[in-house]
Amino acid sequence: PVELAEKYSNEGADELVFLDITATLESRNNVVDLVKEVAKKIFIPFTVGGGIRSVDDISELLDAGADKVSINSAALKNPGFLNDASKKFGSQCIVLAVDVKRNGNSWNVYSHGGSQSLDVDAIEWIKEAEYRGVGEILLTSMDADGTQAGADLDITHIISDVVSIPVIASGGIGTLNHFKDAFDIGKADAVLAASVFHRDILPITNVKKYLNQNGIQVR
Repeated sequence: PVELAEKYSNEGADELVFLDITATLESRNNVVDLVKEVAKKIFIPFTVGGGIRSVDDISELLDAGADKVSINSAALKNPGFLNDASKKFGSQCIVLAVDVKRNGNSWNVYSHGGSQSLDVDAIEWIKEAEYRGVGEILLTSMDADGTQAGADLDITHIISDVVSIPVIASGGIGTLNHFKDAFDIGKADAVLAASVFHRDILPITNVKKYLNQNGIQVR
């Protein structure tokens, strides 16, 4: 992770999101030492998530070098945690990660790294989270994630319309056009991708050049 973080920073990534996806499942805290090492190597905003359950956890990660924290399962268990976190650290530090899956004409929320289905409507939950002070939404479609067949543009567009805070589209990015569609059709403010970068399928510089050529302004 440290080597890849430095590589992506040097290649022009705007932000790095480090999600310890088994931390909640294993009931252990995030790897703070690893966060410290990554923070030494990069000079771009750095979001960290996984296993965050308290204000103290957030303090520890921010002190270790993270710029933002991503909260998922703990907020579903105790929504007031979002109020406490945003009040203490500021909304700009608090990202709500939401794993969603289509259920007919709606989307359900999943917790614990996408392993537990909840009877929670994704749209209503995200609207509530914005009201509670969250500054950003990391929206992952479990239907699209890992497919490299494109983002779930329906839910991305819906969420982008109902909230006034930035929405990051995550899950399913496999081609240059998928990035463009997430912005143009999904109305996302940012797009997160993993596999296409980890496997050297698409260099970050190519993605940015393509988006600029297609009228989507990027840094």
